[in-house]
Amino acid sequence: MKCVIVGCLAFFCLIANAISAETAEITQSDSVTPLLQNASGRNATSLNGQWTYIIDPYENGYYNHRYEPHANGYFKNAKMSSPSELLEYNFETADKISVPGDWNTQKDHLYLYEGTVWYNKDFTFSKRSDQRYFLYFGAVNYKAIVYVNGEKVGEHEGGFTSFNFDVTAFLKSGDNFVTVKVDNRRERDQVPTVNTDWWNYGGITRSVSIVSVPQAYLADYQIQLSPNNNQTIEGKVVVAGALTQSSEVTVTIAELGVKETIKLNNQGNATFAINARPRLWSPESPVLYDVEFSYNGEIIRDRIGFRSIKTNGENIELNGKSIFLKGISIHEESPLTSGRAWSEEDARTLLQWAKELGCNFVRLAHYPHNEHMLRMADEMGLLVWSEIPVYWTVLFNNNAVYKKAEQQLAEMIHRDINRASIVMWSMANETPSSDARLTFITNLINHARELDNTRLITAAMDTHSTTKNGILIDDPLANAVDVIGINSYCGWYVSEASKCSDLRWESKYQKPIIMSELGAGALQGLHGDSNERWTEEFQESVYIHNLAMVDNISALRGLSPWILKDFRSPRRPLNNIQDFWNRKGLVSEKGIKKKAWYVLRDYYKTK
Repeated sequence: MKCVIVGCLAFFCLIANAISAETAEITQSDSVTPLLQNASGRNATSLNGQWTYIIDPYENGYYNHRYEPHANGYFKNAKMSSPSELLEYNFETADKISVPGDWNTQKDHLYLYEGTVWYNKDFTFSKRSDQRYFLYFGAVNYKAIVYVNGEKVGEHEGGFTSFNFDVTAFLKSGDNFVTVKVDNRRERDQVPTVNTDWWNYGGITRSVSIVSVPQAYLADYQIQLSPNNNQTIEGKVVVAGALTQSSEVTVTIAELGVKETIKLNNQGNATFAINARPRLWSPESPVLYDVEFSYNGEIIRDRIGFRSIKTNGENIELNGKSIFLKGISIHEESPLTSGRAWSEEDARTLLQWAKELGCNFVRLAHYPHNEHMLRMADEMGLLVWSEIPVYWTVLFNNNAVYKKAEQQLAEMIHRDINRASIVMWSMANETPSSDARLTFITNLINHARELDNTRLITAAMDTHSTTKNGILIDDPLANAVDVIGINSYCGWYVSEASKCSDLRWESKYQKPIIMSELGAGALQGLHGDSNERWTEEFQESVYIHNLAMVDNISALRGLSPWILKDFRSPRRPLNNIQDFWNRKGLVSEKGIKKKAWYVLRDYYKTK
């Protein structure tokens, strides 16, 4: 039996070491400050709203004509000092764009644009000497270089994870401005790499805020059910900055009668165990408790669920009971307007559709989604598969690429470590089998377990062998994961739908299997025979026969068909059918359900 219960101390050791390296003196740095835990639960000033922007395909705002970075780029937000001065940009008269949001669907002339866009925001701020200030970004796709009042404060690579910088030394009382160089060009050595099957939405795609904390502050925390006793809550706290005299953190869960004072060690860390009897979180009863952490005058509030997840042979067990994961895959795309989803309203709509379908599980593909999705999943009782974009053909033999993937993995786990809904971290999707790939992803798996030993590890695989009896799951990566994810498109890319029902699957591994993708495309409203591609009847037929097929897999413990909603993709140009949309959604881009929706809904009623 492999048992995974919420509890992760190695993760905090790594975070604590990073934070303890901070000095009392705040200096300019090009590296990202360790991510604040639960930025949305702290005192914050939103910078969302209208920003001005300048399109810069040649990066003239960063490089001179000798392709050398120069000191007076667009980040200086300069103003003309005399009528004769030559200044070839002006943020004050520039066009405006909404943040959060992608530039592709806000501006027609940026629909297919890939490159650099400069963002600028002017704001007034009241600065206090007893506070430290962090500039927090939910996500910027793909590379961001950030400036405050014309001075560089740091840079970040990766389009789907949160980051922040300590900007205390750069902010001032009164008028300020933030400038961000955003570059979404696809490059071979990125994660994901140049070739994907989703839209490369550029921009500051998630919320931006200035988070205020005391000079000594609670930087990180984890709280979970004990691995040995479901009547014990345990965890760890990490404080950064000069310790106060009290050197204590108070943890309060009023509904459970908990108010515990935690004594910190000399490094500002502490573990704790509290006697309590929490009701366990589950899809049927998504119980969340109001948890407060207080330190040095700051109170951080969170909503936490307590549950256990493990595998037992070919079973997945939630809170000690076997569960079948009735799921659907979801891209982070706005449900009705297209473009990058980012709001609480977007999250509620997408996840409510999943609930209407009969789901207790969602696969958030192919990258970490915004924090609203995870918090809403906690609230609505949906188990979550969360993934990093190690997708298709990243450079598996390139150590620098591995480091980028590892960074994104760490940032994903760090932000969402306390979300009860997440039960699986996924390392990759549809990667071609090779020794380099196996080493790359196995190293990611090992790192994930160092950071968080509380959840299961998976990956979506599409490499298997054909045998006289059907299909054999024999990908060597299956040895390293806890749950095997399989993507299969019988009836769409291979074979005919009618031949899928009798297909037999075998596995070399005594592990639970999730059919992480199956499906077919259909243009909503197009009708015809079941063998006529692109019709709703064709998609319906593929679902009928594939669902019969998965019932033949003895180790199947869940599925997440592809996909909830049609989404934009440059790989899909077929005019009058796709028009740059991937049409495999059960719901159209206008929110209209296709016939296959009802097939899957009725299937889940039997499970």
